[in-house]
Amino acid sequence: MLNFTYHNTTEIFFGEGQIAAIRNAIPKNAKILMTYGGGSIKANGVYEQVTAALDGFDWQEFAGIEPNPKYDTLMKAVNIVKQEGITFLLAVGGGSVVDGTKFIAAAADYEGNDPWDILAKRRADDSVELTSAVPLGCVLTLPATGSETNIGAVVTRGTTKLSFLSPYVRPQFAVLDPSVTLSLSPRQVSNGVVDAFIHTMEQYLTYPVHAKVQDRFSEGLLMNLIEEGPKALATPNDLDVRANIMWSATMALSGLIGVGVPQDWATHMIGHELTGLYGIDHARTLAIVLPAIMKVQREQKHEKLVQYGQRVWGLFGTDEEIIDQAIEKTEAFFREMDMPVRLSDVDLYESNINEIMAALETHNMLALGERGDMTLEVSRKVLETAR
Repeated sequence: MLNFTYHNTTEIFFGEGQIAAIRNAIPKNAKILMTYGGGSIKANGVYEQVTAALDGFDWQEFAGIEPNPKYDTLMKAVNIVKQEGITFLLAVGGGSVVDGTKFIAAAADYEGNDPWDILAKRRADDSVELTSAVPLGCVLTLPATGSETNIGAVVTRGTTKLSFLSPYVRPQFAVLDPSVTLSLSPRQVSNGVVDAFIHTMEQYLTYPVHAKVQDRFSEGLLMNLIEEGPKALATPNDLDVRANIMWSATMALSGLIGVGVPQDWATHMIGHELTGLYGIDHARTLAIVLPAIMKVQREQKHEKLVQYGQRVWGLFGTDEEIIDQAIEKTEAFFREMDMPVRLSDVDLYESNINEIMAALETHNMLALGERGDMTLEVSRKVLETAR
């Protein structure tokens, strides 16, 4: 029997034309800061729809939030929030914009001396506990991270990429209009599909706890992404495909499939170091690391690897044959999505491993995995396997 508590209070507006719904989702007396990234929302019509919905509101905008949002950029927005008395944040963009806006929301209300502590002290004995944040909502333009409905965010400072969790930064609402994703580049589509796939795997590929609903839900998401991901590249104007990918990405990290079950996240922790050190796209780092973890941790994950192979890929044979084929098919799927699966695919080699290991040690990534048994030595083996 599982014991757990599950909370998710994000209101979701899904479908074409739903951006207009933000007009009734934001308090009429709010003073709004709209945040976004490099300006693609002005080319694909999203900016025009959002500003039309905000007609009559007191609002201003902050542009320039980067992929892997940077602390220094976000702090500029924090200063605006404080100086202008902003009472509501509206993130318009992909997961990085939403993550960055979550940090802005938290840092603007933070009463400590250094807002970086929100992230840096998360794993320390004196970890920061937030007591409030500026309310926020979001209009999602790139399905991938699931940040639109969850309580997590990741921020980069220099070569350090850290995360934090707080229920205070869960978006009050999220607009998911699949039609706005039709303008995404093939690389963005591939990144989003694989990011969602690995989010699901991190909550699924652990060890059995008889959580049949979570398992079957996860398997359905994985199968959907395997089926729809290549279609999104082959038939980029298929709105039904985009809708299924968008909903899959949201469900992959809304908190639902992970409730009450063991979770891993070692792939993400190692992947963060590759992004922080070398600027590699987040999803591309995950595609490199996950297959290596599946190989190195195959004994620890034996039962779920077999289950994954049988249910998701329809494999038969001995357990070892199923595991081998499941890993091969996972790598083949990533390659079909034009993703790297080896460090050498992104021009990293054995000489880079020591640098990555030093970063893991600096960031206290000493006991990763669902059992906390992935020591630095095991992480090194994963990186060596991923060469």
